[in-house]
Amino acid sequence: MSQIGVAGIELGSAEPGWRAWLAAGFHGSMHYMAAHGLKRVRPAELVPGTVSIVTAALDYLPRDAPADWAARERARQDDPAQAVVSVYARGRDYHKVLRRRLQRLADRIAAEVGPLGHRVFTDSAPVLEVELATRSGLGWRGKHTLALARAGGSMRFLGEIFVDLPLPPTPPVSAHCGSCSACLDACPTGAIVAPYRLDARRCISYLTIEHDGPIPAELRAAIGNRIYGCDDCQLVCPWNRCAQRSPLPDFDPREGFADSTLLALWGWSEAEFLARTEGSAIRRIGWQRWRRNLAVALGNAWRSSGDTALRDALAAAWLQADELVREHIEWGLAQAAAPIIEAVPRREC
Repeated sequence: MSQIGVAGIELGSAEPGWRAWLAAGFHGSMHYMAAHGLKRVRPAELVPGTVSIVTAALDYLPRDAPADWAARERARQDDPAQAVVSVYARGRDYHKVLRRRLQRLADRIAAEVGPLGHRVFTDSAPVLEVELATRSGLGWRGKHTLALARAGGSMRFLGEIFVDLPLPPTPPVSAHCGSCSACLDACPTGAIVAPYRLDARRCISYLTIEHDGPIPAELRAAIGNRIYGCDDCQLVCPWNRCAQRSPLPDFDPREGFADSTLLALWGWSEAEFLARTEGSAIRRIGWQRWRRNLAVALGNAWRSSGDTALRDALAAAWLQADELVREHIEWGLAQAAAPIIEAVPRREC
């Protein structure tokens, strides 16, 4: 693990903010956020018998990330032909990696203290992960709502072990965002509506990953060439100059997810998508959402570059597309200065 802490289970002070976030509808179509009631702020209700929570942070910046990695990521965003996948998703599925390592840690604890009642989590249950991380000293909550650390920024995965063992909590650390508003200013869709307040319905990560319906038309242009997730608020954060490289090969980028063009990925068949995303977090969005996201990015690239190859690729896929993807293809084709709907093939009677 990159860093370990211990938090208590009394999270009552976080309850009003959680209730307000849900009441504002900021969770969008992530109904699971509300489905478990208040178990997120009451860990002992989620796992009866829990008296302490071991928290963990695991760096995920790839081993070979260059010193100017953030500048290179921004440069890729500025090239409309490139396909941008969030850094965290380019390697092996972090759920698998971190959960396995947390289980090993739990086994080591049990070897020292005897039988241990526990459950391991990483972004897989109703757990307030950032709240627990900040309470246990793994960092502070940044204005973009992610956990930040002086020695590692925010390029880290979080995980927890709920245990029935009383452990002394590790102390929290002070916040160091000061008057900086870089993350708020950088968000392409204005999803960070106030410091420490995120409207997921506008967040590109939510729109390209969690949301399973049509992407709101008014937000599509701002998505640019981001086809899975968004790192903008992290790329501009001064503390991510301190982001640590992971020593694990698991987070090395897979072929196709770090340096591919939109046209190359658009050319994948469903079978190729499934093969290339095996063991990847990307697999969970499925083929239709993958194509939906690419159609939006291709439309944005067509508008900004005027490259007719982008138009032709969209038009050629229209006939075989399902209803969700077809609607986004049509939007993409309409992004030209002069609409070219006539390029869309029509079904024969």
